[in-house]
Amino acid sequence: MFFDIALFSYIIDRVFGEFSFFRQLKHPIIFMGDFIKWFEKRFYKNSVFRGFLLTISLLTAVFIVCFILDYFIDNIYLLALICSFSISSKMLYDAVKEIISNPSKIKYLVSRDTENLSHSDINKAAVETYAENLSDGVIAPLFYLVCFGIYGAFLYKAVNTLDSMVGYRNEKYEKYGKFSARLDDVLNYIPARITAILISILFLSKKALLSFYSFGKQHKSINAGLPISAMGFCINAKLGGDTVYFGKLTKKPILSQGEEIITSNHILKAIAFRNRLDILIILSFGYIVFL
Repeated sequence: MFFDIALFSYIIDRVFGEFSFFRQLKHPIIFMGDFIKWFEKRFYKNSVFRGFLLTISLLTAVFIVCFILDYFIDNIYLLALICSFSISSKMLYDAVKEIISNPSKIKYLVSRDTENLSHSDINKAAVETYAENLSDGVIAPLFYLVCFGIYGAFLYKAVNTLDSMVGYRNEKYEKYGKFSARLDDVLNYIPARITAILISILFLSKKALLSFYSFGKQHKSINAGLPISAMGFCINAKLGGDTVYFGKLTKKPILSQGEEIITSNHILKAIAFRNRLDILIILSFGYIVFL
């Protein structure tokens, strides 16, 4: 277990976030994205096997880089600094909070059509993306960092990046992105459920704890609906429902019960989760590391 590296990585991300002041440095996820684009440009074919080769080649490249870093760096704080790039707690919090003062920026956070969204729909989209990405951007990388160190954190981020770029059910990526999408589902299975449980417990909501699974499992994703459902119950907001993607209305289930008009106060209630999670992670990991 790598609780020490995970603890310091989490604290570094909490304080500094994505280190945006180092403009000359490229985020590791950007390198992964560049590799995916390079592979697609040269070897794309809408087949499951070609998508499998993409996934294996990226994971191999990431593993080699992690091996080199792990072999030559024996300073725990430097490793923690590197691993902090796999965690997106501060960036996610700041991006969602900004929607309150600048609603137009919702288009950068979600894949749904945003041109004709009402103010309530914008707020709902912000809450949903915060809840879903708590799993993908915070709990999951932290979980794999604790279990497998730098390898776990960045191999997970590689799969998650693949899913976000090619894991779409459309004509171009239906087969090409299928393997990485299924692998992402597998890797997020435990973290998504941990996230939903943590949301329910840290908000002290018995209703959320007892209801998030029955509502969340109706989502087409086996993982995404669970933390969204838990968050909806905790902040008393009706989340989910039909959504427009690429000009077409997509039927989606209702994921929670609560107020239908979602306001900025619901966003503030949702992102208040961060401070509760900070206390839990820092105290529990700190107890394990320094005991």
